Amino acid sequence: MTFYTADICDEHSDKVAVLGAAYKNYGGVDKCEGDVITVRLDKNNSTLIELLRDCDGAGKVVVVDVDKAFYAVVGENLMNFAAQNRYAGIVVNGYVRDTAQIRDIPVALFALGTCPRKYIPVTEGVLNCPLQIDGVELKPGDYLYADCDGIVVARTALQVTAL
Repeated sequence: MTFYTADICDEHSDKVAVLGAAYKNYGGVDKCEGDVITVRLDKNNSTLIELLRDCDGAGKVVVVDVDKAFYAVVGENLMNFAAQNRYAGIVVNGYVRDTAQIRDIPVALFALGTCPRKYIPVTEGVLNCPLQIDGVELKPGDYLYADCDGIVVARTALQVTAL
């Protein structure tokens, strides 16, 4: 991947939105880009498990909104599912765990931080719904770019020239 989010913002400032600065990458890949799949969770990750385990993720980035609840919704098992199904990355408006085990899994994983506990009771999540995160509306089919400088969202993939 040859893009840089800073270049995308410079070239397409009128076509992009940027998520907040708190996200850190815990995955084994430095950056990711792809079509957005959205998931809204209520602390439990069972809906996300099914998506990552059962669906082809080639060219996709999953954006998960758990409303910053202090429970981990992605860990080693889900990252292995994501890698097996070729997802480019996962962005979590919340927390992750198993960071020592996942840093070598070839999927980008951006999250607000870490938390060792998960939410055990199963709750139903919602796939492919609009999300509002950090004042940015994300919809299924949007295009997301993420690297060490930030997370940028556009309605479609953008042409980026090297500066």
